[in-house]
Amino acid sequence: MSESDEKISNDLSIAESEQDLPSEVREKKLRGQLKTGYTTGTSAAAASKSALITFLTGKSVEKVQVTLPKGKVVQLKVAWTRMNEKSITSAVIKDAGDDPDVTHGAEICSTVESTSNKGEVKIIGGAGVGKVTKPGLGLLLGDAAINPIPMKMITEAIHEVLNLYPEVIKKQGLKVIISVPGGEEIAKKTDNPRLGILGGISILGTTGIVLPYSTASFAAAIRQSLDVGIALKADTFILTTGGRSEDFCKGLFGDTYVDHCYVQMGDFAGYSVKQCHDKRVKRVFIAGFIGKLTKIAMGVKQTHVRGSHVNMEFMAKLAETVGASEEVLKLILDANTARHVSEIIDAHNIKGFYDLICSNAASQLSNYSKNELSIEVIMFDFKGYVIGRFPKN
Repeated sequence: MSESDEKISNDLSIAESEQDLPSEVREKKLRGQLKTGYTTGTSAAAASKSALITFLTGKSVEKVQVTLPKGKVVQLKVAWTRMNEKSITSAVIKDAGDDPDVTHGAEICSTVESTSNKGEVKIIGGAGVGKVTKPGLGLLLGDAAINPIPMKMITEAIHEVLNLYPEVIKKQGLKVIISVPGGEEIAKKTDNPRLGILGGISILGTTGIVLPYSTASFAAAIRQSLDVGIALKADTFILTTGGRSEDFCKGLFGDTYVDHCYVQMGDFAGYSVKQCHDKRVKRVFIAGFIGKLTKIAMGVKQTHVRGSHVNMEFMAKLAETVGASEEVLKLILDANTARHVSEIIDAHNIKGFYDLICSNAASQLSNYSKNELSIEVIMFDFKGYVIGRFPKN
């Protein structure tokens, strides 16, 4: 394992400890009962192999074998193949298994056609595959968003077929066009627009396999978002727990920060802060609601389901610190959720409680940055008003 790979692996242990999954999903994941799937890269390689076989033989196939990056051979079903005078197109339906992937069920298509450039095999993106318009992604500006490993998989799948027909490529060239019907609409539900990948989805996958609720996938998306922002000279990032807190931050900051400064970190606050520190970011804002920010303030590790819930004793202790009465403390101890606690706090007009949560959260997160990163924590209520902040401005 290289030093870089070892560092990523070590950092992922932070993310693993933070991931907060529904209890039934966590149980299935721990038992290895979640169904795996295949990446868009594997699907594109399978579709390309099918289309080329039909292009060369005139006969369609129902299934094809694809070699994954680590050498395992898998078999994928071909959804359909269509022929015309100049080209052949095959489609494979993306199967993400039990992962909540927006590309699940999408048609990943590959069209093979002849060119006059003898010996050349050119792989490009077509309709529904995004184009790269921002730096930091490891792809050339203007190119299709087909990542290096999927590109290699597609190339190898094509050459597995061409090796059986060595005379073909001596007489002509081949163009392979990867497309995704409806890909532009699907991409709106992904981070692609923010990353500057426009017009469609990305063809992704480092292992060829989709592991449901993969921490590595979420972590890679966070790193990628930061890399794009840094490539565009951002030195401040707004890390939010989700889309709603991001929208509230945009309302709060207005035009102060451009779109690539916003990163949705989900559960992975400590991991995100460490990445910002390691990438020499100067300042981060952490924004969210009472539930997630209280978990951060507690220093909760999500390894066990029971440990992932907000601790009412912790919240009562904070309330006591800011002067809450015995009556209020009892109500908090009997509360069901963090949101319920906020209703109690508001009903009794307890001042400073939310700021104290933010202060504790900032202190916990500083541990991931060696206290070398400027961290400001902002808590919103569910209408978008700032109710807590540390440090106070």
